[in-house]
Amino acid sequence: MNIGADTASAISLAVAALGPGPLREESVAQHVAPLFSRVLDEYRRNAYFANHSLGRPLDATAHDVAEAVSLWQTRLGDAWDAWSAEIAAYRGRLARLLNAPRADCVVPKTSAGQGLRTILNSYDGVPRVVATRGEFDSIDVILRQYALRGRISLRLIEARGHGLFESGDLFDAIGAGADLVVVSHVLFTTGQVLPRLAETIAAAHRAGARVLVDVYHSLGVFPVDIASLDADFAVGGSYKYLRGGPGAAYLYLHPRHLDGSMKPLDIGWFAKTDVFQYRRPDPPEFGAGGDAFLESTPPVLTYYQARAGQLFTLAIGVERLREYSLSQQRLLVSLLERHGIAARGGSEDRGAFVVVSFEDHANDAATRCARSLGSRGVICDARGPWLRLCPDVLTGAAEIERAAETLAEVVRV
Repeated sequence: MNIGADTASAISLAVAALGPGPLREESVAQHVAPLFSRVLDEYRRNAYFANHSLGRPLDATAHDVAEAVSLWQTRLGDAWDAWSAEIAAYRGRLARLLNAPRADCVVPKTSAGQGLRTILNSYDGVPRVVATRGEFDSIDVILRQYALRGRISLRLIEARGHGLFESGDLFDAIGAGADLVVVSHVLFTTGQVLPRLAETIAAAHRAGARVLVDVYHSLGVFPVDIASLDADFAVGGSYKYLRGGPGAAYLYLHPRHLDGSMKPLDIGWFAKTDVFQYRRPDPPEFGAGGDAFLESTPPVLTYYQARAGQLFTLAIGVERLREYSLSQQRLLVSLLERHGIAARGGSEDRGAFVVVSFEDHANDAATRCARSLGSRGVICDARGPWLRLCPDVLTGAAEIERAAETLAEVVRV
């Protein structure tokens, strides 16, 4: 059984058939859509605009997971040879997407929050942490709970108008004293690309602080060069734009932190020098580089689950996906404007989704609007006062027109 090779081959053939240059809807429908036949058939009556939440899986994903289960059924303990190879492949694919210096900079995690805790728990004292009020709920609740327990000193930066953040506020907070800065590359509520991120990281380093970047809403959306950013750490996952489902997350560590100087507490037997040699030296001996940050028995099916989505993203190219996404967003924004609905999206300072603000309405207005849209077959969501609509490469112009017209109907009700 070599399902992995079959998955890669099918994706490569489909992408090759697209030809070079910008993506076109007709070619995508002809060559790419068949890779997603099951989910497209199941949702054929709906227009799916929640790609920023849960990405649509390839048909191959089910076969990839079946491969992992078949290994379990037919090889039992000997399956670990193949499973370990897939874990290494998972790390390698993410390293390519991140432009990480090497594959062991990527440590598999089951959530971005788990990655954050790994870093927080590596501090011996009480680190001064600077973050924004715009971090995703998992990151936010972890930081605030650590602060309540006296494990960190936390300063949260407030948004300015329309939920947007300004780099100057971060610079001021860093200058006042920080050991760790936690920021999102793209804000999950508004889709704002955090301005001057590279300058923020440089300012933090000059002040003696480290920086952890949440790239959940940027990796797979536009090219991310984590090496050039010089971030100390990054967290993210494959749930959304990488089409890898829940649990396929990761922690990135810059090579300067893989020299043994960091002493993580979030570890397990896979972090040992010789995993399957049951020696117990005192003090414990850990694997080289990022392997020292591995934990206990890993959820191996997750890495198979993430395979097809990662291969697809690498094959088609994030640059092409970004160009296509921006054109789709601009179309949606322009159609909404014709209906008198103001929307933000389609520009380089935004992520993958279009936002319609309900800041001047009742607290739950955006959520109620999303539910009304869902009842009419347009699947989207809301976070706070912001309605979020995210087309992806599978979304056609007719669906975008349907979303705009349906939203106009809902707003008029």
